Amino acid sequence: MQPTRAVSNIYVFVSVLVALACLRLCFAGVLWSDEDYHMAAAIEILHGKMPYRDFWYDKPPLASLYYLLIGAVPGLILRLWDAAYILLCCFLAHKLARSWWGEVEGRVAALLTAFFTTFYLPAAVIPFAPDALLIAPHLAAIYFARQGKAWAAGLVSGIGFWINVKALFVAAACAVWVLPSLLAFAAVAVFGSAVLAMIGALSGYWEQVWLWGLAYAPGEPVAHPLALALERIGHWLGFHAGLAASWVNGAWREERRERTKLMAWLALSFAAVCFGNHFAPRYFLQMLPPLAVVGARGIVLAVDGRRRFLPAALVVLMLVPFVRFAPRYAQMATHAAWRDIALDLDSQQAAAQINALKRPGDTLFVWGYRPDVYVYTRLGLASRFWDSQPLTGVAADRHLTAQTPVVNERTSAHLREVAQSRPTFFVDGLGLLNNKLKAENFAAMRELLRGYREVARTPLSIVYERSD
Repeated sequence: MQPTRAVSNIYVFVSVLVALACLRLCFAGVLWSDEDYHMAAAIEILHGKMPYRDFWYDKPPLASLYYLLIGAVPGLILRLWDAAYILLCCFLAHKLARSWWGEVEGRVAALLTAFFTTFYLPAAVIPFAPDALLIAPHLAAIYFARQGKAWAAGLVSGIGFWINVKALFVAAACAVWVLPSLLAFAAVAVFGSAVLAMIGALSGYWEQVWLWGLAYAPGEPVAHPLALALERIGHWLGFHAGLAASWVNGAWREERRERTKLMAWLALSFAAVCFGNHFAPRYFLQMLPPLAVVGARGIVLAVDGRRRFLPAALVVLMLVPFVRFAPRYAQMATHAAWRDIALDLDSQQAAAQINALKRPGDTLFVWGYRPDVYVYTRLGLASRFWDSQPLTGVAADRHLTAQTPVVNERTSAHLREVAQSRPTFFVDGLGLLNNKLKAENFAAMRELLRGYREVARTPLSIVYERSD
């Protein structure tokens, strides 16, 4: 009887994890701005091009590998792939918490990971940008660090560095347990740099990932950046209060030395959130591994303790994100009214117009930041550039409302390069949204468009085709 019950419990546990992970299938019909960019990069790689050398890509190289493995195909296949990745993260969270305390804590950690990668802002948890892709290496690296396997911890955190540079903070957290892991991390960083140098992409990597990233880092042009940071931290904490309270209960009950290490792990993860000064919701995913793993211990202790009000309070706090975000999955039938995905829906319309006209060998350039058009058309680039950020110096997080560039160097040369490439199709996906940054306002683009004719128009885009 007991073995049968145990098997039944495992079946229920796994079923809940799979159900939570697969809720994202409701979003199979749309792409988000934090995933289509990497999918477009994967498509360029499928065309035989290398990032940094042959096309502009301001993220670490392995971020596109995630999408390359499924052929950069949107829709149901993409969301199933994402669900599988969530289950991998749940497995790693279970393994880490189980090795730390026991089976019950492991299962709770897995459930917390699935829950908080489901019930939060869709723009943060549905697309798999580098912040989400770092969750698995983060959990695996800390697991090896706690096992005393310094080289394994450094190797995994080093791989994470080529997914997201914020893995630097993961490497620092591993060093709290095993300091020599930093040597392995450095070895992976050097090896990756050598590979980029061999293919002639190292200088491009430095310019696009680091120099552009440092220019981008000051954040959105707001009057009170500190107030913005406090506001976004408060919003995140409001939906993760149950998780934060569980972490406090779990960490506080550890012996002093271990508690200090747990505090260092969380502090370093929060420092990664602050890195770049944006405090975007997806950045807070860096804190999910320490909060979910240690929070699992806190929940188990609360349930086993004599103060019965603690479990009830935690349940109420967990209901907040569930009540707020669960309806989003049911509302996808009316997603056309969502402002968050209005650009993607418009891109689908523009891509449909291009697909009706395109021929083998045609190329595309999109003015603005609309990588999803490349994904829906699967057309290649005519130059190294696929959006207007490196051409105007205005970053995508602000170019819908502002026109002040974050960089001015080489933008004129980039404009000329695109103008000389003469792509088959030119989509102005920005001019109708911000008249100050429309393509015609730039001499090189104005000269280029003289050889094009308008063939289609959507609510937010203008599609041009080369006249010849």
